[in-house]
Amino acid sequence: MSAEPTEVSQPRVSGTLPVSVSVSVTGDGHKSTDATHNDAAPEAAPKEATPAASNDTPKKSVSSDSAPKAGALSKIKVSMQSHLPALDDDANVGVKKEYIVTRDGKADLRFSGVLLASAAPALAPEGHWQEYRIYQTNGGLHVFSKVARSVLEKDHDTHEADVFDPSPSSMPSQLLRSARELARARPLTWMDAAVAFFGYDPLAKALYRKLSVRFEEEIS
Repeated sequence: MSAEPTEVSQPRVSGTLPVSVSVSVTGDGHKSTDATHNDAAPEAAPKEATPAASNDTPKKSVSSDSAPKAGALSKIKVSMQSHLPALDDDANVGVKKEYIVTRDGKADLRFSGVLLASAAPALAPEGHWQEYRIYQTNGGLHVFSKVARSVLEKDHDTHEADVFDPSPSSMPSQLLRSARELARARPLTWMDAAVAFFGYDPLAKALYRKLSVRFEEEIS
């Protein structure tokens, strides 16, 4: 009696169409092989793999115009900063000559006299500093000057100055004199005017210490 045909499905090999192979065993022990082509449509070609989304999202380019800029530096004022607390006119202290003191928004002051003292900070880490000066004219007036500087070219230096006239004909002197006389019953001096102009910040105190007068407030 012949055995029932046994179909053995072999692993599919690479090819365009899949092939099913049937093996039959006859009564005499011989094997017969029947290869049948599968007419089914070939599998679709594998799609190209879509690149995985990158976690590195492209960043927008930043225009150099929109990026913050520190600004161009003035070579002259950078050199001045490097020499602090020394000032360019330190050699003029005690020297009688003609001076011009700049004032913003007002006429500059021209006079013959002497530079009594000047002061500047030892350091200017942020590129900004002030310079204080006191002059005495040949006519006995006192000139007080403040200059604020910056190493940036776009920042203009500022200049402030005032004149102390001990004569009662000067209205600012009259006002200061009245306040001082009412408070302490003594005449207003140029030292009082200097304190009114500069105040008592550390740089002002350094300026006062360079003068041959006492600016401390005496108490008993």
